[in-house]
Amino acid sequence: MNEILTAEQQRLADGFTIRNEPISSIDLMERASAEFVKSIIPYIHGKKTIHVFCGTGNNGGDGLAIARMLREKGCTVYVYLVRYSEMLAADTQINLSRIKDVCIIKDQGDIPVIHHEHVVVDALFGSGLSRPVSGIAAEVITAINGSHAFVLSVDVPSGLPCDRIPFEKGAVVRSDFTGTFERPKLSFFLPESSEFVPDWRVIPIGLNQDYIERMENREFYISSGMLSCKVLPRRKFSHKGTYGHGLLIAGSKGKMGAAVLAGKAALRSGAGLLTAHIPGCGYTILQTALPEAMCTVDPDENQVTSVTVGSNYSAIAVGPGIGVGEGAVRVLSSVFQVYDKPMVLDADALNTLALNRDLLNKIPEKSILTPHPGEFERLVGKSDNSLERLELLRAFSQEYNVLVVLKDAVTAIALPGGRIYFNTTGNPGMATAGSGDVLTGVLLGLLAQNYSPEDAALIGVFFHGLAGDAAAAQLGENAVMAGDIAGHLRIHPVS
Repeated sequence: MNEILTAEQQRLADGFTIRNEPISSIDLMERASAEFVKSIIPYIHGKKTIHVFCGTGNNGGDGLAIARMLREKGCTVYVYLVRYSEMLAADTQINLSRIKDVCIIKDQGDIPVIHHEHVVVDALFGSGLSRPVSGIAAEVITAINGSHAFVLSVDVPSGLPCDRIPFEKGAVVRSDFTGTFERPKLSFFLPESSEFVPDWRVIPIGLNQDYIERMENREFYISSGMLSCKVLPRRKFSHKGTYGHGLLIAGSKGKMGAAVLAGKAALRSGAGLLTAHIPGCGYTILQTALPEAMCTVDPDENQVTSVTVGSNYSAIAVGPGIGVGEGAVRVLSSVFQVYDKPMVLDADALNTLALNRDLLNKIPEKSILTPHPGEFERLVGKSDNSLERLELLRAFSQEYNVLVVLKDAVTAIALPGGRIYFNTTGNPGMATAGSGDVLTGVLLGLLAQNYSPEDAALIGVFFHGLAGDAAAAQLGENAVMAGDIAGHLRIHPVS
């Protein structure tokens, strides 16, 4: 189910597995360490010197076992036990007895010189950290960060809490790669943590999955595996009518590109038919740029002011480039009156809702709203940090019974039942004008094909990000434009 576990849930899952597999805690540590070593082989290949820094808790026990395994593979490994506590966890004590030549660090003078060409394995603190790091451990972290060596963190970058934003004070390892055990941590998805966790990968260690799935979780992450049964293949004996007819209400004078991008993405996502309702000034533009789409033209030359919604439309999207004037208010009001199925609301539709809050209660249930952070703030209000913003996101989704796709470096999708899903695709190259219009089109295309709003949101956001990744791989992040994202869309069954 791709749950994101709290630190306490991780501890409980460890304990349940130890009691019921059964397996001893030291053998579970050995298994986790072996899996971590497998995952980091590509990063240490050809490296001459590896420094492994271990703490006194269980994370340090992992580090000691990892160091032993790396030595067995022929690596040159220097091992350090940072004695920020006189007490050693029981399994850490066992692993300490299994390895030779461990340097003890008790004060700043014991910290070795680390060169930028070295590799560091960070095993100082794990998921149980509950307070800022200080003292000798903080000195070691400062030395690691200052070395500019490539850093591999075990389970979580040391000093980073799992279930909250980083502490205001205290040292945190700036990891280059984090191999996290069994499930990622909530903090990995928060913007405040981005400098510490730029790259992470889940390392399965054999915890009891039935037990984990029975836990009450509110946060999840999207992966290709969870979508494997959701993306439907095209049927041989089908036609354009099989895949729905979408209505896109978009564009105004000077902003017809929004309609073109959204329309192209809707068709690229598999919609059988698309009609774009646009102002008069956009007719030639759309028919030239997107001949596959049909057009209905608004009486107004410069903006959309009215629209007729017939029963032939399978799904509707409103907002890209329409402006926030009286025309937008009339369009939203009339669409809400005659259309009661889930729709996509983006951009100026959201800004119009923020300015005309009486319309919020008229949004069809299970509609998908796609604000960026500024639009979300206008709708919901300010927050002091990303965790507070997530709770506002969850509350808004539940209050109005809508899905909210909060677009950001890590997009969060709130479902009305209270769950939040974090996306795992995409890159900074997608921070470009029109990227959100493409997502609107993707969601419209999926709703038109009769995907449920939940599946449309999860599939749409994931594959939108994947298209951005493909565009960046071909062009480089700096060169990606929204049209490149639309051009790289490939929504298909995944294995």
